[in-house]
Amino acid sequence: MASSSGTSSGSSFIQNSGSEEDLQQLMDQRKRKRMISNRESARRSRMRKQKHLDDLMSQVTNLRKENNQILTSMNVTTQHYLNVEAENSILRAQLSELSRRLESLNEIIAVLDANSGLVMDHNEPYSFNFAQNDIMFDGFNVTNSWNYLSANQPIMTADVLQY
Repeated sequence: MASSSGTSSGSSFIQNSGSEEDLQQLMDQRKRKRMISNRESARRSRMRKQKHLDDLMSQVTNLRKENNQILTSMNVTTQHYLNVEAENSILRAQLSELSRRLESLNEIIAVLDANSGLVMDHNEPYSFNFAQNDIMFDGFNVTNSWNYLSANQPIMTADVLQY
């Protein structure tokens, strides 16, 4: 019996070692599958990261392009603003000069009114008809009346009319 138990334990050992080899092969196969799966997962992860990086680089390029367009637009707008501001400054200076001239002309008309003896109502504004080159004051055509008003007036020097 000793020999039979030895044989049976020997064959059991062979079966166990065969079973262990099968188990080891199964574990190795699973390990290889897991390694392959992990490699595949890592490859997909690297691909996702690369795609994300490419998308971010594309976004950076688009944002830089948009930023340049905005800067260009701002520069054009700023230049336009400066041009308008310069034009406004010129117009303000012209307005000031024309206001001084109008004030001087009003003073001249007041002197003419005082010297001519005509009584005129100065509540209405002066108007100028550019088509006919007529100056109207209170409905009175001043252009045609210069001859009438100046008939009894002394001749003025040119420096009074330089305004």
